Amino acid sequence: MERRIGEIGEIGGEDAFRVVIAPDSFKGSISSVAAAEAIRAGVLRAAPDAGTTIVPMADGGEGTVDAVLAAVGGERLVVPVEGPLGGEVMAAWGLLADGRTAVIEMAAASGLPLVAPEARDPLAATTYGTGQLIRAALDRGATRLLIGLGGSATNDGGMGMAQALGVRFADADGRELAGRGCGALLERIASIDASGLDPRFAAAEVTVLSDVTNPLCGPDGASAVYGPQKGATPEAVERLDRGLAHYAERIAAATGRDVRDAPGAGAAGGLGAGLLAFGRAVVKPGIAVVTELAGFDRAVAGAALVITGEGRTDAQTAYGKVPAGVAAAARPHGVPVVCLSGGLGAGAETLYGHGIAALFSIANRPLALDEAMRDAEPLLAEAAENVVRLYRAAAGFGRSRR
Repeated sequence: MERRIGEIGEIGGEDAFRVVIAPDSFKGSISSVAAAEAIRAGVLRAAPDAGTTIVPMADGGEGTVDAVLAAVGGERLVVPVEGPLGGEVMAAWGLLADGRTAVIEMAAASGLPLVAPEARDPLAATTYGTGQLIRAALDRGATRLLIGLGGSATNDGGMGMAQALGVRFADADGRELAGRGCGALLERIASIDASGLDPRFAAAEVTVLSDVTNPLCGPDGASAVYGPQKGATPEAVERLDRGLAHYAERIAAATGRDVRDAPGAGAAGGLGAGLLAFGRAVVKPGIAVVTELAGFDRAVAGAALVITGEGRTDAQTAYGKVPAGVAAAARPHGVPVVCLSGGLGAGAETLYGHGIAALFSIANRPLALDEAMRDAEPLLAEAAENVVRLYRAAAGFGRSRR
């Protein structure tokens, strides 16, 4: 018997075997919803009498909109916005059933997957489209914005986003800087005029969903840590870092807000800093917000087992990624959590210290990456089936020994 998160209840009496299925998306392969359905199929092959509760998960990155909508309901909308290097892209966002809460992924408008590898340039990339996406949500009446910061192509500190919402940036001669806000323009900002900021954004409750706590600049900042994967050369990293430091000074002068060292300010190429500077924003771990929204506590109560998963599991998973967040939420209930991963990397075993009972790679034979991504659903189903068969056999063995 399957239960979606909004339909949780007693399933088959107190002795029923119920599995909560709460995976992340498998990046570049399948959504969290598709992953959950594949896992469910495997669970039911092993235990046709099992109850299943599907709770798609996300941490603020790819798949957050679809995961939250699947869990709590609402409307998925698609709007045209400007891409990170110009041109039009169609970006999806979600309006929850309350009519006032919008869920936005900055990557839908300004994400790295929108730029071909050979064209990646964080000096030129802009978050202007993310600002347009926010404006679309405001136009629909949203007063609460949940903004996921993951997978950005940008390093503009949210300058482009702020431009789209009415903030003006001027040079030393008092002339408004031409072009979209981007990493290359940061060092030229002499003054910031936020008087034209959309008042609806200024009044909105903004929650930044991020597993990143990096400051805006410095050796642990946005440019140094994430710039190279966006195409920045060592020289560009230095220029971008100087630009963000200068930008932080101009923000402090214009708004009185010191965002330079704020935890999470460096998320998404400094977009975290822009949201903190110009909005009523707080930064929270994305997985914590999603588990709360989805009612995960209610889902896991009384369950026998939780199965989570993600595309790749390594030491970084412990820092705010879905499997670690799911394990933390399940721990007070004493329910074991198993993680199914597309691949296990260095340090994956550290998850055992964060509440994960067992880790399994879904690859059941030597596989090329494209083959593993193509076959993710049947591989997940097979792995889930084996996990449940083992779990039930072990549980039966334990009972026979008492």
